[in-house]
Amino acid sequence: MSNKIMSKINSPEELRELPQSLLPELASELRQFIIDVVSVKEGHLGASLGVMELTLALHYVFDTPRDKLIWDVGHQAYGHKILTGRRDVFDSNRRKGGLSGFPKREESAYDAFGVGHSSTSISAALGMALAAQIQGDFQRQHIAVIGDASIAAGMAFEGLNHAGVTSANLLVILNDNAIGIDPSVGALKEYLTAVKTGKNHRDNNMIKSLNFDYTGPIDGHDLPQLIAELQRLKQLKGPRFLHLITTKGKGLKQAEENQVRYHAPGKFDRVTGELTPTDESGLATKYQDVFGLTLVELAAQNPKIIGITPAMPTGSSMKFMMDAFPDRAIDVGIAEQHAVTLAAGMAADGLVPFCAIYSTFLQRAYDQVIHDVALQRLPVIFCLDRAGLVGEDGATHQGVFDIAYLNCIPNLIIAAPLNELELRNLLYTAQLGLDNPIAIRYPRGRGVLKDWQKPFEKINIENIRKLRKGDKFAFLSTGTIGNNVSKAFEQSNSPLGAHYHFPVIKPLNERELHRIAQTYSHIYTIEEASVQGGFGSKIACFIAEFYPEVRVKILGVPDSFIEHAAVGEQEAECGIDVPSVLQIINTWK
Repeated sequence: MSNKIMSKINSPEELRELPQSLLPELASELRQFIIDVVSVKEGHLGASLGVMELTLALHYVFDTPRDKLIWDVGHQAYGHKILTGRRDVFDSNRRKGGLSGFPKREESAYDAFGVGHSSTSISAALGMALAAQIQGDFQRQHIAVIGDASIAAGMAFEGLNHAGVTSANLLVILNDNAIGIDPSVGALKEYLTAVKTGKNHRDNNMIKSLNFDYTGPIDGHDLPQLIAELQRLKQLKGPRFLHLITTKGKGLKQAEENQVRYHAPGKFDRVTGELTPTDESGLATKYQDVFGLTLVELAAQNPKIIGITPAMPTGSSMKFMMDAFPDRAIDVGIAEQHAVTLAAGMAADGLVPFCAIYSTFLQRAYDQVIHDVALQRLPVIFCLDRAGLVGEDGATHQGVFDIAYLNCIPNLIIAAPLNELELRNLLYTAQLGLDNPIAIRYPRGRGVLKDWQKPFEKINIENIRKLRKGDKFAFLSTGTIGNNVSKAFEQSNSPLGAHYHFPVIKPLNERELHRIAQTYSHIYTIEEASVQGGFGSKIACFIAEFYPEVRVKILGVPDSFIEHAAVGEQEAECGIDVPSVLQIINTWK
């Protein structure tokens, strides 16, 4: 397909000069352009294809960037980026030094608010609308585009609740496609389904009851109707709500039929849509699958085990548990706070809840971890997927803060396995019964072992594993980044350095740490997490108190946000990749 229209559009100002009759063709060109690029470069796909008409209509009707347009999460903003001057560099999307995969304020004036996590758009847009009022600007428009999965989260309702008692110039657009990354769940989804099918009487409208001017549902792919409705809503004042029905993956048959797989499909054939086959034989298992498969094994033995995930059954591999034990696995939707306290309630009544949450999303439930779980010493088992560096998703999704933000919480055990087998055994140990809650962190991607499904072994929480002997200096590692240390020692073959792996970060085995500090004059700590308040910081504080003559060097993620790049590139940037470790080892002769 030629891009005869798209190639002439370098800004929304130029878009608004087009006759409306050309917009459907432009939507087709934009869809194909995204398909062409993502099929080779990878990234998120279905969400942007589903909102192409909406994207065009918003920039056609509203005076962006003066009018503020905020995309919730931002998976759906590829068309927005292309229309706002980033077409020629779009193939750099999610690559080091290139475009972010999400809207980002530093990247463009059209990106009114940085996003990446869900359910923030209504609060942000309301904040901007109230700021405009306070400053005497009553004409500027503020539009929040939010999906049916994201609007179910508590923060979205907090924003709606506040907006409804203001006169803010706010338009909330619900992009209702019945799916987030996985299918939407919950009573709100059932309510929206009833609205779409006409089973819910229009007078019984929960959005109207919050004092919004409600319109819809209307076809989000009907450009003339969509533009006409936006132009009408633009003339109204106060909080307004437009309910759109769209199809995620619109324009690519496979993406429409398999919306979960084509959310971020990897490489695929841009013509046929078929996924590019990959030879996974001989490859190690993904850590998320080690968790999911092990949980099913344990649940078969222990009827008290319950699985909980906030809207990530596929991503966390809780789907295995949901298939095997549908009555004992719960997707609570995008509701991390609820997930944590739900798990606390179950633990208080004698069940064994495994709460699988991405590290970056547990941040959203921090108070619940402290107040509802740790304070009461309820033995919830937190399984922190995507801990550490996550690659192309970038700064909004890095799982590098969990050690630091959990380290200060009393009564909480923090564990970080070296490999799949240790993860498996930590999961087994946790469900045997602990006096305290435990957080087990493990990374995105594949492990290092091909044979990990071995008989379970109980792990001693105080255990520290000595992986390599040496008498001059020592590396102390936690988590899978320790494999980089092992590889570096293998390449160097230095007899001078020792390597200790700490499966448990908290509580520290201080008895063994005393022995290590009495043996080595130089200690290097390494973690795939923030150096501020993390594992190395804890080691350094201990050494400084008892052995001030021992030198400690902390390796990890510096006190800065790590932007999108391949994981290997991010490791190199942080100085925790194999060459960086090898360079340190080789300084010892």
